[in-house]
Amino acid sequence: MQALSPLDGRYRAKVEALATYFSEEALNRARLEVEVRYFIALSKEAAVKQLPKLSASQEKALLSLIKKFTEKDAAEIKKIEKTTNHDVKAVEYYLKKKVAKISGLKKHTEFIHFGLTSEDVNNLSYGLLISRALKDVAIPVSTDYVADLKKLAAANKSVRLLSLTHGQPATPTTLGKEMMVFVDRLNRQLSQLKQFKMQGKFGSAVGNYSAQKAAYPKVKWEAFGSKFMKSLGLDPMANTTQINPHDDLAELSHILFRFNTISIDLSRDIWHYISRGVFGQKLVKGEVGSSTMPHKVNPIDFENAEGNFGLSNALFSHFAEKLPISRLQRDLSDSTVQRSIGTAFGYNQLAISSLRKGLKKLSVNKKVIQKELDDHPELLAEAIQTVLRKNGVSNAYEKLKAVTRGTSVSKADMQDFVEKLKIPEADKKTLRKLCK
Repeated sequence: MQALSPLDGRYRAKVEALATYFSEEALNRARLEVEVRYFIALSKEAAVKQLPKLSASQEKALLSLIKKFTEKDAAEIKKIEKTTNHDVKAVEYYLKKKVAKISGLKKHTEFIHFGLTSEDVNNLSYGLLISRALKDVAIPVSTDYVADLKKLAAANKSVRLLSLTHGQPATPTTLGKEMMVFVDRLNRQLSQLKQFKMQGKFGSAVGNYSAQKAAYPKVKWEAFGSKFMKSLGLDPMANTTQINPHDDLAELSHILFRFNTISIDLSRDIWHYISRGVFGQKLVKGEVGSSTMPHKVNPIDFENAEGNFGLSNALFSHFAEKLPISRLQRDLSDSTVQRSIGTAFGYNQLAISSLRKGLKKLSVNKKVIQKELDDHPELLAEAIQTVLRKNGVSNAYEKLKAVTRGTSVSKADMQDFVEKLKIPEADKKTLRKLCK
């Protein structure tokens, strides 16, 4: 009840899965993981003689700090941060205390965070969290959403539907094909999302491994860093400033922005179909549509989806525009912005949840669909004039324009027009069938 953000209040249950990846506890756990794995990697570098290779039991004890990280541990880091006023340094101090308790490692704790800048830890941590959130939550949920839409399309593959171009009656289409338009568009973005890979920066204060090289000049630090980043599943960057320039996050934001925008388009189209009566909505017992009008069954799921996709896009748009820009070798304006990445994912997931809920409640009203078609026999004009063109009838378009444009036309009028045509009987038979 006291949550400032609705994602942590009203909608918490719908976005709970993302907390594993985007809470502050998750971020500190990821920072701990990067520091631990870096310490282990250093111990395997022969030239770093002051840090002996770890025993199997020592390595297991270190990895257990990640595996067994709890809310209590996260609180301890926050307590340290009250003194340091620096979150990454707080993780370093916390880890040193833990490592000092592991047999044989107390005298080697200075190799924790060895030669690193906080951005080395932070960007790799975000890389881990975002990669895992995509793999475990965002991509599976999005895939299921597109699958739901594809089922709706398949079930209505042959349902003929009145088109509206410029808001005016136009050549009939099928309901299934119109849904498949969105399936194809979304799948294109989903394919890019599945192929996307976060990058990693790892090179000390300004990306040159200067500190590490001063201590161990014989170590090939660029190769070491590249191997380490690959071990985390990230794409290593060769040349950087102090920071990862966040082009990866900009790319990801653009993909998700397009995915969201296509979904907004879908939400609005379905809203219009419901308004026309093409789609009905299955009643849910006990549910209320309006506080004063008992008859209302509002398309709220699609309205909620539209609103939340928009909120997600507002953030993704800002990420793509802001994050790749940093003054010279480093400024800190990216730090506070990155803390809202989980919020952008949250609104995306909330919107998908609403949309999928709405899709499951749809029912097709074939009587309304057929009546719309029956009420607009002038739609046959395109097909008729095209058959006339095929047969070399001059001014075919103009002939149909004179009969249909700006006037009310009945089926009988169109049938009469066809019967007077001087075209081959086979073509006339086809047009008679269309005009039934």
